[in-house]
Amino acid sequence: MNPAPAHRPCLLCGRATSQWCARCHNAFYCSSAHMRDDWPRHRGSCRPSSGHLSSNMIATPPPAEPEYISVSGILFVADEDRPRIISVKCHPPQRPSHGLCPIPLLQPYFDAPPENAVLTQGLNGEQLRFPLHVFYSPMALTNASPINRAIYHITSGAAPKPWCGNVVALKFNGSRRQGYTEAGSNDLPALSAYFLSYQ
Repeated sequence: MNPAPAHRPCLLCGRATSQWCARCHNAFYCSSAHMRDDWPRHRGSCRPSSGHLSSNMIATPPPAEPEYISVSGILFVADEDRPRIISVKCHPPQRPSHGLCPIPLLQPYFDAPPENAVLTQGLNGEQLRFPLHVFYSPMALTNASPINRAIYHITSGAAPKPWCGNVVALKFNGSRRQGYTEAGSNDLPALSAYFLSYQ
């Protein structure tokens, strides 16, 4: 059913208007800009209407891009003495129903796409309930970059192969590796064991 073209308050600014959302016909806006600005809130209640076309309708904005999710990770900066907890943005998978893991956006920490390894064992060889996902630069490992001081510090310099460049560690939310959960300082012993055993 079409709303009557009477003056109603704009949902964003309250100004009287006779224009409404073309999709649901229940939300009034004084301009398409206000419709666009209110869309993140309005889209949750916007349901298609079977009403008639009218010149007073404002086109519904296209669906927004999926929002990023953020998780805590551990960053080993090459020129810092201690690792630090960072927030890593992840792009949701294209088909979440297929159990695919989000894609971490790591460009701020690496000059080129990093390689990765999954740690499934802890300090004493026990199975990790939440495997760790380690990202590193293979180029930094081979081109005589400065040694990663944070990794050198947590391994007391005993790693048989020196780590170079930045390293980021994320924590899977379970053994099926379909997502990430918050990583923290309690994950450092398993990471230290990995750095010590890397050949």
